[in-house]
Amino acid sequence: MLEILYRDEHIIAINKPSGLLVHKSFYAGEADTYAIQELRKQIGQKVFPVHRLDRKTSGVLLFTLDKDTLRIMSEQFASREVEKKYLAILRGWTKEEETIDYDLINENEVKQNAVTYYRRLQTSEIDLPFLKHQTSRYSLVEAIPETGRFHQLRKHFKHILHPILGCRKHGCNKQNKLWLQTFEINKMTLHAHQLIFNHPISNERITVNATVDEEFKRVGDILKFDLSQYS
Repeated sequence: MLEILYRDEHIIAINKPSGLLVHKSFYAGEADTYAIQELRKQIGQKVFPVHRLDRKTSGVLLFTLDKDTLRIMSEQFASREVEKKYLAILRGWTKEEETIDYDLINENEVKQNAVTYYRRLQTSEIDLPFLKHQTSRYSLVEAIPETGRFHQLRKHFKHILHPILGCRKHGCNKQNKLWLQTFEINKMTLHAHQLIFNHPISNERITVNATVDEEFKRVGDILKFDLSQYS
């Protein structure tokens, strides 16, 4: 059963598990189940995804229950009126805060402006030798993408040399292998923890929060991060 975070007669939000595709996608490949199908079966009616999360990204995922509402919400996303907040665990100690303004090439080989703001929440250093270092350092950050490009956060954090722990395509595979061998963990630590938007009918400002899953908590425990605010 999918965890329902918010529901009324117009919209519904779930806490998407890591590993679940939102819908069929040429770029993500095939799967046995999809969020859109599972939610339709669970509530017994059609749902329409407003946005998407990567397969391995967990967190708040918003659907509408009719096409008219979908149009309204899609316009909000397109005009950047929706605020999306993510938690990520990154390799190394980042700056306290930073705006990454770095163009990205999309899946159609088109260059697009992409902007991400992040702030560092906590840091950790553990006795885990890596390459020439006797310890390993990590940062817990909150990231707010101002644009919504494909794999934006994963690419932006790789660009500033602080890749997301557990990310394969845009991460540090040596670090990921070390975590798999040492802790038997290969989770990508990226979670959409909050979505803020105007209700499509009442215009009331809505905030939806999603707690992190057990694997994210496990990584947090190893690094002694305080995730109580997000669990």
